[in-house]
Amino acid sequence: MSAGPEPRQAGSRITATLDRFQRRHPWAGLPLAVVYKFIDDQGHVLAALITYYAFVSLFPLLLLLVTLLGYALNGNEELQLQVLDSALSQFPVIGEQLTTNIDPLQGKVLGLVVGILGSLYGGLGVAQACQNAMNKVWAVPRNARPNPIKARGISLLLLLLLAGGVGITTMLSALTTSAEEYGSDLGVGARILATVLSVAVNAVLFVVAFQLMTAEHVTARQVRGGALAAAVCWQVLQQIGTYYVGHELKGASATYGVFGLVLGLLAWIHLGALVIVLCAEYSVVRAKKLWPRSLLAPFTDNAKLTEGDRRAYSSYPMTEKHKDFETVDVDFHEPDGSQPDGSQPDGAAEPDSQDAPSRPRRGRRRRG
Repeated sequence: MSAGPEPRQAGSRITATLDRFQRRHPWAGLPLAVVYKFIDDQGHVLAALITYYAFVSLFPLLLLLVTLLGYALNGNEELQLQVLDSALSQFPVIGEQLTTNIDPLQGKVLGLVVGILGSLYGGLGVAQACQNAMNKVWAVPRNARPNPIKARGISLLLLLLLAGGVGITTMLSALTTSAEEYGSDLGVGARILATVLSVAVNAVLFVVAFQLMTAEHVTARQVRGGALAAAVCWQVLQQIGTYYVGHELKGASATYGVFGLVLGLLAWIHLGALVIVLCAEYSVVRAKKLWPRSLLAPFTDNAKLTEGDRRAYSSYPMTEKHKDFETVDVDFHEPDGSQPDGSQPDGAAEPDSQDAPSRPRRGRRRRG
């Protein structure tokens, strides 16, 4: 007598219990739906694209920032360094190394203009990658996305928004520094207040950025949860990075040199990209009610789909709609081949309870 089916049945019962539990409890079902949506959208690929373009765009943007600061704050080197340090504080792992290796663009007027325009064009790459990620996450059809010229205009607005955030962060840093000069107790309070204000400012910036980067109309209410989560996570990443630099990476630049700088930069940007994509997925799942999801839906075709599953799977083909006159229709069949309402799919004969017996009739064999 074989005991093989018993462990399988026990595993099925455990899975069914866990599935029912996460469907009844939002605190368990909502994160699961966010993870499933992240996997369905290939969020790791979207984050990798943002990481690549951010890495390529960072140095042109820093060149542009240093050059503009040199003209706008001519004669005030202390304030120039303060603004630059505020911008590089967003990358605590490699901020100090970048500060000493970025010089402003110089030369004749024509060469300077060409250099600034080239740096600006190169710096638009990360904003383009973020737009692509947001449109993918929100299932915006391709024909509804902005054309290349309009998309770069939106990217320019995003860079201006980022510049505004750097300016506000600089003011908060200056206030904290001034408070620390009057005493340690006042400095600690100012640092806590500056951290809270930084999270609030970043949350507002993320709300505006999420709306700008999405071609589909989304409200501030729809994205505010993800924006607040992104702001908090970003602040935590900064604190962890600052602690790691102060306690673990002393003297590491001399040991690893450029290799350590590149790896640190890539790792930090990738963590930030993952935070942005995951928080955007959270906003979409909440706004479009893409939860609860079936626990087994991503792993087997025999799982019974929830309404959240159907809404999620129906939205994915919409992202590939290229023309306005193109029609995309999504239909579902149950694992037994029937429709969700119990009817049979097109082309299938409906069984008749009177004429169709449960077993086929046997015909009598004729004798010759």
